[in-house]
Amino acid sequence: MENHFRTQVLAPFRGEGGARADVLSAPGRLGLGAGTLAIVDIGSNSVRLVVYESVARAPAQVFNEKEMAGLGRQVATTGRLASDAIERAIAALVRFRILCEAMQVGKVHVIATAAARYASNGPEFIARAEEAIGHPIELISGDREAVLSGLGVISGFDNPDGVVGDLGGGSLELIAISKDGVGEGASVPLGGLALLDRSKNSLKLAEKIVKDELDKLPQIAAMKGRDFYAVGGTWRALATLHQHQANYPLNVMHGYTLPARDVAEFVKLVERADLAGLEAIESVSSARRPLLAYGALVLDELIKRGKPRSVIISAQGVREGLLHEQLPAKERLADPLLRAARDYNHLRARDPRHAAELISWCRTILESAGLSEDEPSSRMIESVCLLSDIGWRAHPDYRGEQSMNVIAHAYFTGIDHAGRAFLALAIFHRYAGLKSSSPAAAALRALLAPPILDRAILMAAIFRVAYLLSAGMSGLLPRMPATCVDGRLILRFPDDLRPLASDRVVGRLKQLAKLLGREVEIASI
Repeated sequence: MENHFRTQVLAPFRGEGGARADVLSAPGRLGLGAGTLAIVDIGSNSVRLVVYESVARAPAQVFNEKEMAGLGRQVATTGRLASDAIERAIAALVRFRILCEAMQVGKVHVIATAAARYASNGPEFIARAEEAIGHPIELISGDREAVLSGLGVISGFDNPDGVVGDLGGGSLELIAISKDGVGEGASVPLGGLALLDRSKNSLKLAEKIVKDELDKLPQIAAMKGRDFYAVGGTWRALATLHQHQANYPLNVMHGYTLPARDVAEFVKLVERADLAGLEAIESVSSARRPLLAYGALVLDELIKRGKPRSVIISAQGVREGLLHEQLPAKERLADPLLRAARDYNHLRARDPRHAAELISWCRTILESAGLSEDEPSSRMIESVCLLSDIGWRAHPDYRGEQSMNVIAHAYFTGIDHAGRAFLALAIFHRYAGLKSSSPAAAALRALLAPPILDRAILMAAIFRVAYLLSAGMSGLLPRMPATCVDGRLILRFPDDLRPLASDRVVGRLKQLAKLLGREVEIASI
């Protein structure tokens, strides 16, 4: 059967004479193969496949697909996985196996969570599922699920501190985290499907169940005055609705942050409201809509008891935790934002070596102007330099807008939404001009405090000089240092590069000097 599968099903993907390998080795391709990792997550609500380009600090997702199988739909009351849900899950796993083979994924890691853990027919399902996916399945405990969720959040935020809550279809996991690691986890059967089942579709009874379960958990006290990191599809769906209700300018879930009191008011509205009347309800899958009120109820009770300062949505959880624990200890400490920005620079810049020179050139200007200690941080300055040349392939009229959209919505972690806006606007103005705007740019500006917006425009002004001088090629900027001395911005040239001091360069240099409160001077080295 295996040989038939490979020759009949996969042969069309291979091509003749190694053509597939030639395509994947083309310049700029991430490529697939031995380093790739697929994680198949058999959850209580969905069965999901995510393929990662590699096990890395900032892994790129090659493919992401799910099936809303609803395995945990009746487990709380019947104690068994429903037969129709089993068949949907098995069909999804067979499909995922074919896709993993087609992508030549190097390693496949399969986990199963609450539904298979609690159901009396869970072992029989796991046996069938292993045959369908073609790999062994790790049936993880509630405590391990909590730890993995915590590691996933740690991997996705810069110096996180608070409590992670991972709400699935069958269970809720809670665990305290800090930049130093995870605490002791807890798991209770308060997932959306389990709660709907246990309460017989009664929100009033569900409220009592939630209160009784949460009263047992010491992790609740660890939330007070800290951040609560919300993980899970139901809570992300609630956040999507909130963004639309608030006309929020950035359609990104990871890092979406709200004061706890604002979340409490909104989830009470969801508990009471007719969901059909909420804006953007069509963006929530029909399989998840019945769970929204129950997810809102759980979040409301957590906020009441834990009194966190804010609720932060995390798009990273168990799967990213599995990746994170496989990294060497040193690599876990690496900055995921800088890793991702370097990947973009490597794949998209005309000359990736130019970025290191640009970082040094920018820092010299900022330090000599007395601005190096101001916000944004050094890591943000480095990141924006690494991203500064990603739009050169676009049509010149649209480079600013396209680069801004790519950066604002990129799969970055370790950065908040204000940070995204800073990076996106700096590159927008680098291409479009310092005084240009657009509806999207104006919306992003609302996320930035005035001093940070000013710094984004300043970085754009520096880039507009640097790229006109160097054409994005390495080897030139280090020979033309720019420094603030007293009331002057001095740009120095060696004799052989003096012709680069064109009227256009001087005009842009004057724009930059005006922002720095200085006069321009062109000098020789």
